[in-house]
Amino acid sequence: MTTILVWHRSDLRTVDSPALAAAHEDGDRIAPAFVVDPRYYGADGLACDARLQFLQECLEDLRDQYRDLGSDLALLDGDPRRRLRALLDSGAVDAVYYNRHPTARHGRRVAETVRSWAETTAVAADGLRYPDSRHHDGTVAVDTREGWDDHCEAYFESDPVPRPEALSANPVDSDVTLDAVADRFADPDKRDLPRGGTVAANARLEGFCDRIGSYPSVVSPPAAAQDRSSRLSADLAFGTLSPRQVYRRVQQCPDGRGRSMYVSRLYWNRHYHQKLADWPGWTDRAVNPVFRGLFREEHDPELDEAWQTGGTGFPMVDAAMRALTETGYINFRMRAMVAAVYVYVLKQWWKRGADFMYAHLLDADAAINYTQWQSQCNLTGVHPVRVYDPAKQQREYDPDGEFVREYVPELAPLPDEHLAEPAQAPVHVQRECGVDIGEDYPYPVVDYDHEADRAREIYADLADRAREALSDPRLRRRCSFSNRGRDRTDGDDGHGTRGQATLSDF
Repeated sequence: MTTILVWHRSDLRTVDSPALAAAHEDGDRIAPAFVVDPRYYGADGLACDARLQFLQECLEDLRDQYRDLGSDLALLDGDPRRRLRALLDSGAVDAVYYNRHPTARHGRRVAETVRSWAETTAVAADGLRYPDSRHHDGTVAVDTREGWDDHCEAYFESDPVPRPEALSANPVDSDVTLDAVADRFADPDKRDLPRGGTVAANARLEGFCDRIGSYPSVVSPPAAAQDRSSRLSADLAFGTLSPRQVYRRVQQCPDGRGRSMYVSRLYWNRHYHQKLADWPGWTDRAVNPVFRGLFREEHDPELDEAWQTGGTGFPMVDAAMRALTETGYINFRMRAMVAAVYVYVLKQWWKRGADFMYAHLLDADAAINYTQWQSQCNLTGVHPVRVYDPAKQQREYDPDGEFVREYVPELAPLPDEHLAEPAQAPVHVQRECGVDIGEDYPYPVVDYDHEADRAREIYADLADRAREALSDPRLRRRCSFSNRGRDRTDGDDGHGTRGQATLSDF
């Protein structure tokens, strides 16, 4: 009798789980398991309490799914390499199956060790390519972009894998309870948190499909996005729904710009995961070596704290950062803006900012967070130096001040015309409104125009060296973000898309 352990990681579902389906076909007994790695529950884990709670809810939901099938979810405590190896060596299980997905840092080391065992089957059925041939710097030794569009489209268009109709009892016992795991993190101090799990994810998906026609108009304004965009990013990050499940459901919606824009975003989700699969270094160092260490020595703890706490004196930046820390969510445009301000305007080292954002995001996904930080801050050498002007962003995407007034309430009494640049409000206006700039709200911590010009000069001075570095085909392949295949056009940020100009349209 063959017993196969199905190791769940970022695939907390039973429908469209190729590893579960393969194990059910190959084995006599299935042992679904999740390993609670203590490393993710400390300060070094870069996971806020809200994200750990969301994971907890996802595990509760996954346990219920298996119980409905006659089985259960085994919760194992410790380093997955040690726990899984012990089960194999003791004969408790004969094999380990898991769904492969790109990771970095500790997660990648764990997954690669488990995958190296003869008893392990890593199922790659997520629209990505996983060539094993790599150069010494970790870059894949083949060009995964060749025919990638067709490969990814075939994944999206194929039917989701059905879950087994029934399973026998799980032969592996849990050695930790969900209640005990919950004791490892504090009650989240963030608000308006969505619930984790496949049941809640499907409800969000259905709600979004009902309003998908309005997607183009709500995706960029931050106040509208937090209430009316898909809000499925955490579900995709935790794998309570697969990208294919979302794609297939969205394709049933009426045709229109909203549907095409969201389908485009699903392709970009797969694209950025492919980038991390191709080179795991995205999370730790600038992809173009010319920019490695840029602004690292200029670290200013006071500027860093002002950015983190929403006290820069740039209302749109401050509102976005407070929204991030208070709710665990900001939309793509705000993520791009605060990243650009952190690097270009405040002259801080990108990785500190990227790690801070990753730690607070409920939908934190290494493949998206770190590649986007590097793209927005042009650490690739192939993107334009796009220095977001916070005042312009506020006037265009929050003209009535709904977002700023919610998260920067000390500015709420100011008239709309002064909200984007409160330091420019005449003294008599401040007095009439009861807002004292410099007392109730800080002056800008730096001169935006001066620092934006300096950033452009610094990058211009490095441009020739960055282009020279890109003559290395391995580096050029890592930095290229578009296969320029069918249905794609180049955008002003170097990206191609399906049905929209650039990723900035998100």
